[in-house]
Amino acid sequence: MARYHWSGSWPVTEQDVCGAGAAGTATTDMARSANMCIGGGCCLLVLLLCLRSSGGQKKKENLLAEKVEQLMEWSSRRSVIRMNGDKFRRFVKAPPRNYSMLVMFTALQPQRQCSVCRQANEEYQVLANSWRYSSAFSNKLFFTVVDYDEGADVFQQLNMNSAPTFMHFPAKGKPKRADTFDLQRIGFAAEQLAKWIADRTDVHIRVFRPPNYSGTIALALLVSLVGGLLYLRRNNLEFIYNKTGWAMAALCVVFAMTSGQMWNHIRGPPYAHKNPQNGQVSYIHGSSQAQFVAESHIILLLNAAITMGMVLLNEAATSKGDVGKRRIICLVGLGLVVFFFSFLLSIFRSKYHGYPYSFLIK
Repeated sequence: MARYHWSGSWPVTEQDVCGAGAAGTATTDMARSANMCIGGGCCLLVLLLCLRSSGGQKKKENLLAEKVEQLMEWSSRRSVIRMNGDKFRRFVKAPPRNYSMLVMFTALQPQRQCSVCRQANEEYQVLANSWRYSSAFSNKLFFTVVDYDEGADVFQQLNMNSAPTFMHFPAKGKPKRADTFDLQRIGFAAEQLAKWIADRTDVHIRVFRPPNYSGTIALALLVSLVGGLLYLRRNNLEFIYNKTGWAMAALCVVFAMTSGQMWNHIRGPPYAHKNPQNGQVSYIHGSSQAQFVAESHIILLLNAAITMGMVLLNEAATSKGDVGKRRIICLVGLGLVVFFFSFLLSIFRSKYHGYPYSFLIK
């Protein structure tokens, strides 16, 4: 017999209660099954993503290994790797990359008439050979060169309109302003390039230059010439006490030092600069922090001309010859001093911008 339990509004039988419990159990089992399916699907998705990521990472590692192997093979053949546009984009610009690249952008073809490029290339070769044959050589740094006639598209891509130019492309990130070598201010000597590389990569390169016996041979010839002259004049050595001769020799040394020859020897600046856009050649550097070799030669000649004028003025004042002749000598000396000093002052004004004074020539 069915029994009824009053719930307040509607009669509920025991069969109804049992049926409701069974239905609840079935609903719970279905929810657990659904949760298990969802959890399994998520695990499978995560596993697939991990496998895909692992496969992509493995592909990058293989590509990087191939690039490094190829660069090492090229470096074993020559210290400086020549690159065109395709090689530059693949090995320098495109990832992955765990090595630094030093690139010289230049124009070495004879029709370009870039003498500075040839001089810079010689120093660059010395530095690259010093790195290639050193005990610290590794696959963390490579030396490359891009010639304008082989990679004009690279010059256009980098908006580069002058050569030579040295750039460092770091292993991570894009090149910064300091990754472009300040050629005009520092020069392109191999020692200066090595110092710049050490600042950018922490790779220290000791520069080894091939033996150069030209200086030794020149010194030996000079000693032989002086010794032979003294031997021939051994019975008459009064010329050794010639004040004029010693004065001329001293002046030559002074002119060489005051014109910046020692600075040229230390910094190794280019002889002149040719603008690639209009072909105009500059012999005077526009900055007070640098100079060209031609500029030091010009300063030497100007100092010599001014000194010659001062000597003529002194000669006109102290000699006791004909008055008309002394007057001519005085005018010539005064003209030399005034004109060439004005020229020298104008060069000074062009390098030190804002200098207010001038004389005859602006």
